[in-house]
Amino acid sequence: MLAAAAAAYAPQAGAERIKDVASFAGVRDNQLIGYGIVVGLAGTGDQTTQVPFTRQSIQNMLERQGLSPDGGNVQLNNVAAVMVTANLPPFAKPGQTIDVTVSSIGNADSLRGGELLMTPLKGADDNIYAVAQGSLIVGGLDASGRDGSRVTVNIPTAGRVPNGATVERSVPSKMGGAGAVFLNLREPDFTTARRMEKAINDALGGGVAQAVDGGTVKVRAPDSPDQRVGFMSVLENVQVQPGEGPARVVVNSRSGTVVIGQNVTIEAAAVSHGNLTVTVDESLNVSQPAPFSEGETVVTPESDVTVQEAVNPAFVFDPGVKLNDIVQAINAVGASPSDLVAILQALKSAGALKAQLIVI
Repeated sequence: MLAAAAAAYAPQAGAERIKDVASFAGVRDNQLIGYGIVVGLAGTGDQTTQVPFTRQSIQNMLERQGLSPDGGNVQLNNVAAVMVTANLPPFAKPGQTIDVTVSSIGNADSLRGGELLMTPLKGADDNIYAVAQGSLIVGGLDASGRDGSRVTVNIPTAGRVPNGATVERSVPSKMGGAGAVFLNLREPDFTTARRMEKAINDALGGGVAQAVDGGTVKVRAPDSPDQRVGFMSVLENVQVQPGEGPARVVVNSRSGTVVIGQNVTIEAAAVSHGNLTVTVDESLNVSQPAPFSEGETVVTPESDVTVQEAVNPAFVFDPGVKLNDIVQAINAVGASPSDLVAILQALKSAGALKAQLIVI
């Protein structure tokens, strides 16, 4: 029945799969973290006199190996204390491997060429779910000379170990409750939730889905695990037409990036934006006395200040203009990203910009 329903449901133009706009409740990653030691560094590790916990970690490790180092004389520069993080994906089983990220927490210069020693990775419940170990891949580079010159490329104090952790314990997954699964929208929207309810009911039968709120849709599902897997496979491939997002203009004030949403409109407004350039040139004039006179040579500064104002024509927005009209009008006067930000802020203050102006 599920296969017939999936085959009979034709994709809609511009629609997206449910798996692209929502996720099943209970199916999620879990963050893992652990403290470890990286060895084998070429003199770029922690200065153990300044990072005492690195020295303490080495001492504890050597004691577990049956050695008794002198606690006051362990001075190494080829080891580094690190934090190891990983994401445990849903349904991961013991014996599978996951990637880990290794980051220095001491004063090591670089982790390039290092080897991560066995590191237990714990979850929020303080249980060990994986164990990490392996050679680091570091994309950064740090090089210095005796004269104090130094070149750093990217971040040499962080790296990754692909498939570097072995899963030791799986996380029980709770997909909904008895007789139902829940779909959580990645971007809550009442219109999308309503359309998803209708699309599921049209594909799988009336009354199967029910929109609980703007971010959750409840779907009746079989209790048997094997039937539920097949049901969810069909469900996540149902096509749904997401609702259009709110009209927004997002401005990154640091980089000058401006993103204008498709539903942004502008009421009737006239805009004139000009640039004022002030240039100050400094020069020195030398006053030389006549020969055999008792005068002194005098140096006097001279400043030349010029002001130049760019002549930019005004442009007019008709009521209800769309995104293309906005971009074409602003590009026509040669506005830079910073000019565009100033124009949009002024339009918002004047009440002509019909959109949320978000500055990040």
